[in-house]
Amino acid sequence: MHDRRQNEPAPMKNRTTVERKSECELVVTRTFNAPARIVFQAWTTPELLRRWWAPKSFGVSFLSCDADVRTGGTYRFVFGHASSEQPMAFFGRYIEVTPHSRLVWTNDEGGEGGSVTTVTFEERRGETLVVMHDRYPSKEALDGAIASGSTGGFSETFEQLDGLLVTQGTGVGGP
Repeated sequence: MHDRRQNEPAPMKNRTTVERKSECELVVTRTFNAPARIVFQAWTTPELLRRWWAPKSFGVSFLSCDADVRTGGTYRFVFGHASSEQPMAFFGRYIEVTPHSRLVWTNDEGGEGGSVTTVTFEERRGETLVVMHDRYPSKEALDGAIASGSTGGFSETFEQLDGLLVTQGTGVGGP
């Protein structure tokens, strides 16, 4: 281990940005210090998703995590919370799966009011820019998601993913 010199800048931590781009669109971005294939694997492997997807401060825990990550496949995440007797299920289908570069899925638990999520993975010099784009069917649907707090955990969730990638190094789930 070596000491940082006093005049050297501290290493910059990656930052998550969350922006409302229009009445119906929310965009979340963050750069991860890992290759796209590794970051993509963390988004598409149920055992890894369970380790980072739910913000710990929300007090929710994964009860089950099923994901058939292929175009036309489905997913179902079930969470528990101490304040609720009933589990919370989130489910949908994958519209597009392009390994290491793009995922698109529906959020069907909201019925017609569900959003469509598109995530892109762009590798740049060994790091990966992740852009998550949620498109809601109406301004009211996005306003409701924001008011419910369901969009408030992205920074923490992405920090948890960053932590997983650091602890796993480039060996997340294998080659």
